[in-house]
Amino acid sequence: MNIHESAEDYLEAIYMQTQEKGSVRSIDIANALGYSKPSVSVAMKQLEENGYIRRDGDRLLYLEEKGLAIAKRIYERHETIAAILMSLGVGRDTAYKDACKMEHDISDESFSCIQAYIAVHGQPVPADPDAHRRALAAGAEQ
Repeated sequence: MNIHESAEDYLEAIYMQTQEKGSVRSIDIANALGYSKPSVSVAMKQLEENGYIRRDGDRLLYLEEKGLAIAKRIYERHETIAAILMSLGVGRDTAYKDACKMEHDISDESFSCIQAYIAVHGQPVPADPDAHRRALAAGAEQ
């Protein structure tokens, strides 16, 4: 199940758009990711040829079993990492942008350890995004 980061992003976007809208077309993915429609069309063709998605007669996109497994895995990583970053005081937009990068590179071992930590200590609660910065600034003033 080793695919490129861009393919993971497409699968995650299909998953998220399907959860939000119920059905999704290539144009929805282009809009969500900020990519051109032709680029998305090429990617969708490749994902379809490799059995990650299928398209019906109305050109709606559906995740196949292996595509769904990847999309859920990436989405879970994205949300978990973003929550942890926000609990550390990182602003929401930055946390989600950084999580989007980290979700692809974090090892299964590291992510499993994060999940185990959360299982014991609970899901991190997003903190006041400026609390950590204020604490650091207060410490620097002393």
